[in-house]
Amino acid sequence: QPPPPVPQELKEVRRWEGARDVRLLDRNVRRWEGLLLPNTPPYNARAFRFELTFSPHHPLEPPCATLRTPIYHPSVDPEGRVCQPLTTHEHWTPTTRAIQVLQDLLLLLDSPDPQRVLRPDLARELQEHPEEFWHRAGEHTRLHAEPRPDPLGP
Repeated sequence: QPPPPVPQELKEVRRWEGARDVRLLDRNVRRWEGLLLPNTPPYNARAFRFELTFSPHHPLEPPCATLRTPIYHPSVDPEGRVCQPLTTHEHWTPTTRAIQVLQDLLLLLDSPDPQRVLRPDLARELQEHPEEFWHRAGEHTRLHAEPRPDPLGP
């Protein structure tokens, strides 16, 4: 049985300004949850709950990140699954850290990438009617996402 994700990695994520409230789910070291704080509108108006689940074979196998908060985004499907090349078996390396997975996820939320698509309808809308897409994304964020916590102190 390989060791679970090191507490060091959890500490590292807790110090990162891109997430808040990161903790073990059900006291299970293999399941983390927390709030992701996007940087760009309209997503940066609120916060998005994520879950990071580590395989029993971590770090030989990639963890799986899912968004628990619904988001209007071409790279996140309605179940919260994310199109994240970093966590595919082709790209994963055992030295990749949890914080890198979350940073990659945040970057994806901040800048929708037409190459990383799970919802072709939204990708098409973003390309053909961007104003409409951003308007809907903003409304959706307001309705579904969580209030942003206060910034971390010094």
